[in-house]
Amino acid sequence: MKSNFPRKYGLRILILSSFLFGEEVCAQGAKSQSQGADEPTRHCTWTADNGNGTYTNPLFYEEFSDPDLIRVGDDYYMTGTTMHTMPGLPVLHSKDLVNWELLSYAVERLDIGPELRMEDGKTFYGQGIWAPCLRFHKDTFYIFSNVNRYGTQIFTAADPRGPWKHRTMNAKLHDLTVLFDDDGKIYAVWGYNEVKMVQLTKDLMDVVPGTEKVIVEAGSGAGEGSHIYKIDGKYYITNTNYDPVCYQACLRADEPYGPYEVNVMSAEENLGVGTGWRLGRSADPPPFELIEPVENFVGCIPMHQGGIVQIQSGEWWGWSMLDYNSVGRVTALSPVTWKDGWPYFGLPGNLTRSPRTWVKPNTGFSSEPHAPFERDDDFSGPALKNVWQWNHVPVDSKWSLEERKGYLRLHSLPAETFWTARNALTQRGMGPESFAITELDVSGLETGDHAGLALLNVPYAWIGVAQTGEGRFLRFYNQQAGNPVDVKLKNSKVWLRAHCNFDTDKAWLSYSLDGENYTPMGGEIILPYSLITFQGVRYALFNFNTEGKEGGNADFNSFEVIEPRCKGLTRPIPYDMVITLTSIADSTVLANWRNHLRPVDKNSHFAEGDLSHFRVLDRGNGRVALQSVSNGGYVTVKGLGGLAEVRIEAEDQGEASTFQWQDMLKGDLMLMSLYTHRYLFADPFAGSLCSADSRGARPDRKGGACFEWRLVE
Repeated sequence: MKSNFPRKYGLRILILSSFLFGEEVCAQGAKSQSQGADEPTRHCTWTADNGNGTYTNPLFYEEFSDPDLIRVGDDYYMTGTTMHTMPGLPVLHSKDLVNWELLSYAVERLDIGPELRMEDGKTFYGQGIWAPCLRFHKDTFYIFSNVNRYGTQIFTAADPRGPWKHRTMNAKLHDLTVLFDDDGKIYAVWGYNEVKMVQLTKDLMDVVPGTEKVIVEAGSGAGEGSHIYKIDGKYYITNTNYDPVCYQACLRADEPYGPYEVNVMSAEENLGVGTGWRLGRSADPPPFELIEPVENFVGCIPMHQGGIVQIQSGEWWGWSMLDYNSVGRVTALSPVTWKDGWPYFGLPGNLTRSPRTWVKPNTGFSSEPHAPFERDDDFSGPALKNVWQWNHVPVDSKWSLEERKGYLRLHSLPAETFWTARNALTQRGMGPESFAITELDVSGLETGDHAGLALLNVPYAWIGVAQTGEGRFLRFYNQQAGNPVDVKLKNSKVWLRAHCNFDTDKAWLSYSLDGENYTPMGGEIILPYSLITFQGVRYALFNFNTEGKEGGNADFNSFEVIEPRCKGLTRPIPYDMVITLTSIADSTVLANWRNHLRPVDKNSHFAEGDLSHFRVLDRGNGRVALQSVSNGGYVTVKGLGGLAEVRIEAEDQGEASTFQWQDMLKGDLMLMSLYTHRYLFADPFAGSLCSADSRGARPDRKGGACFEWRLVE
């Protein structure tokens, strides 16, 4: 019988997890959700649109890597890397650059070699479709993408909804970008450090002999992942350097072959996130070397590998990705400022840095807030929901939505381990924190079958049911630890749950026999960022047989994702309420001191009473003014926004008294001055006065620009 799906226990599950696992962030997530949410946890998925005229990065709090984006009239289209997962190359559409809809996948299956089908134990992890280039020319949409060992592929369609046609070029151009120039010539750019350009033939199948040239010599500061544009007669190429840290460069020339100048257009913007756990040596059998997080090290976190687009209002916007640890590489949207003929990510006064929250692009269209993917699936429809992707090319005859109505049936195929299990059905892990829950009927399993819910990564981990010669067992397996943990199982139905906290790169697996009360198995799991799959953690449903044969079937009744922190505003902005602001760095409290804003010791008499109380006034588009309760004055930025230039003025000074509220998603915030486009700053442990000249957040949030806010009862 079909379960009551979705069930009503979202918040109860969250609080229960806090009790079971002792995870502070679980309790914090439940607290922030109950304090500030205007809808229950269930059915809430990450949406960048805050519903108040602003958006919050990332656009999708899940892996969407190597994005490319184009404008066609009033419409915007985007695609990204999908590696070895099928279907591949999602084609998304938007009217406002913030809310996106999945239209199609350009390739249903890339069945061009045995490793893509996981035949004979071969795999294609970390390979496949890389860094696509999306273009529109003469009524045709083009996606160019290199596939390692198989050359450069071209996908074309008259309608982005499909159907898409597929060809393989004779040339192999890694991470290419393509320009259809005004004179009819077609250029491709590729390479890392040493950047090359070549002309393509009219049919796009090959390069024009003798046209390949190095346009930027090695050592000039250029990188890889290029995007080429022709703007006002000049040629611009954006690309990325990743060593020793990621940053985005821009190349500029008057002619397609140069000479090119090189300029930095985005650097250091990490949105207050540093590197988490990393996978070290992986060539040896597990246990693998796991490298602990290094405080305030950013590595490949900062914004990189993206491009720019001009919208209908004349504004320019940029997009890029961040290597967001174990959740994968996410996509961000940035305002672009032109200066001296160069595009920069960021706003005047704070170029190369991008806000986490900003006003939505003025495209002339405003969509209702929505996510591009449907994550929950009760498997009652004629097809899988659009978020699902298979781990490699599936065997279609070994899975079904029809054999048992309302269930996903996976027939087991032989595999030594989960890593080589065919027909594993996956979807991307959701940040900053999520629970994945599935209901599984194992009455059809045969000896040797292993079915359940996995965290696909290196090392991987799973919880499920193992049917052995000795009976049926609930099993937890962590590849890092090696030894399975078994519990005898009498039931034929079980609920499995994975909880991932992508802020800490930690996960926990548990099971339930009634769908309400969960029992943990196996303890804490570390989720390192891995370049073996070149993807973030994925939730996966699987059924494989370890006895070298095809076995029985596993029936999945439902799959649900719960996101306790699913909004860019984790708590509503407290308009018309009185708050205090406390520095995360040193616990000082901001106070009105002689009409200057000053951080004072929390035990100081200045921190008592009205001097540290500020009323939050609504200025529209997620912007606020802070009114001192002690004298009615307004926090105002003067001069250059430096030391002692954050004052309390008797009258509201417009932009100088206005701040963009930036929820940092962990209970803290930053306040961006609209006067300087920099952030309110209290120099930690300095005993000085506030300024408004911070460029952004440090990864540990303790640089002086991040504050906790509390309501004054």
